[in-house]
Order: sequence, then structure tokens, then C-alpha cells
Amino acid sequence: MRRLTMVLALMGMLLARRARAQVDPWEFEVYPVQTLGKGVLEIESLNSVVADGHSTGGVGTSAGTFKSQGMWRTALELTYGLTDKIEAAAYLNLAKPDGAPLQYAGSKFRLRGMLFEPGEYFLDLGWYAELDSHKTPQFDDAELELELRPIVEKDVGRVQLIAEPIFEKPLVGEDTSGGFEFGYIAAAYYSLWRELSPGVEFYGGIGLMSDTDPIHEQQHYVFPVIRGYLPYGLEYNFGVGIGLTRGSDQVITKLNIEFERFIGTLF
Repeated sequence: MRRLTMVLALMGMLLARRARAQVDPWEFEVYPVQTLGKGVLEIESLNSVVADGHSTGGVGTSAGTFKSQGMWRTALELTYGLTDKIEAAAYLNLAKPDGAPLQYAGSKFRLRGMLFEPGEYFLDLGWYAELDSHKTPQFDDAELELELRPIVEKDVGRVQLIAEPIFEKPLVGEDTSGGFEFGYIAAAYYSLWRELSPGVEFYGGIGLMSDTDPIHEQQHYVFPVIRGYLPYGLEYNFGVGIGLTRGSDQVITKLNIEFERFIGTLF
């Protein structure tokens, strides 16, 4: 009986290591190719809550010991335009597990750029490089992660199409021996009015490229969204995400608010 208990515990640990979150639940956001202009500062609040999730940790958007059900997440993002084609950003991730106080969950830093002026060629192309660091183990067991993604955009009349394949690899932590994990972000928006426009966003991942997770363990979400501009220069994006697999949380709501202001060059 003791041996059986030890075997079951070991199997549970192995499964928990495999069942890492394949999407970034602090950042349900689709980035266009267009970057901030040089000297422009953007402050953004990225917020989400899991309305219908899982009751145990390591499943759904939870990559740690806290359950995803009832989880509130907030990322505070500060972005600055280094040049007209390159911007830098820093994030502070906070979370409030169900029944617990607001807690620090990690930080990350990124660079994003565009290769040429939008509309110059058939497709608009950009790039994105991110380093996740100082993660809290209760939320994610990967201490340091590298994320790379190309950004592909095509505007057709009032329709904006964006696709972002994601290649992610833990650099420090328990899961550094594998290769890159593959995920994706995509969106289609229709420019209806400046104050309110509809769209649909997609987020997901398949796990390691060399050893993909079973489909029921993967995460895939579709978010119908509305976005637009508010008074005082504020921009919003609100949506309700529906999980498409058993490994996904079933319902997630999100609200992103951002504010831009030109402050001039700092260097």
C-alpha cells in the first residue's frame, strides 16, 4: 500500500510538471505591427477573472498550486517608444486567488518592433521578444522564460487581421530540458466606430513542439471582444473568453485599459 501511494504521488508530480499553462493569463492582448512613436509613453492595465475554471492547481490557466477558479489577475504595463520602430516595456503581475489577498505574481520585460512602415508591402511584419523573470512558484514554477514571436498583419478595408505564432522556452526551473513550446495569438477586428468596434481574438498552445500535449490537456480560447476609445485619451478592450478544451478554463472575462502620452526622449 505504501509503495502504491508513492507511485501515485510520483505520477501526480510528473503530470503537474507537464500541465503548465500554455497561455499567458496576465496578458490577453493582441499586439499590432505598429509600435509606439519615439518618446511616447503608454500605461496599461490588463485585467482578467476566471468565472468558470478548475478547482485544483496546475490545470487551466493555473501553472502553480493555486486553483484557477475565481482567480483575478492584473498586469500593470509601462511601455516607451525607444525609436519610431522599437518599443520597450516592463510588466508587474499581480493576482488575487479565490479567498486570498492580492499578491505579487512576477514581472517581465519585452522589446517589440516593426520591420518596415505599415502598408509598404503586402503583409506588415513585426517581432516580439520577452523575458519573464522573478516568478512566484505558487503561480508558475518556471523561474525564467524566453518568449519569441513574429507578428503578421494584413488590413483589408475596415478589417484588421493579426497572427502571432509563439515560441516559448523555460531557461531556469524544472522544465528546462525540453525544447520550445508552441502557442499562438490571432485576431480579426472590424472598424465600425471609433468608440466601439467588434472583433474576435484567439489564444492557445499545444505544449512542446517535439512532444505535443494530448488535445484534452491543451488550452484553446476564443474571445468575442469590443474595443474603442473613451474620453481623455483612454482606449479599452473588453471580452469574454470561452475555453474550447477540457484543459482550458471554461469562461474568462477580460478588460484592458490603456493611456498614451508623448513625453519626449529620455536618452
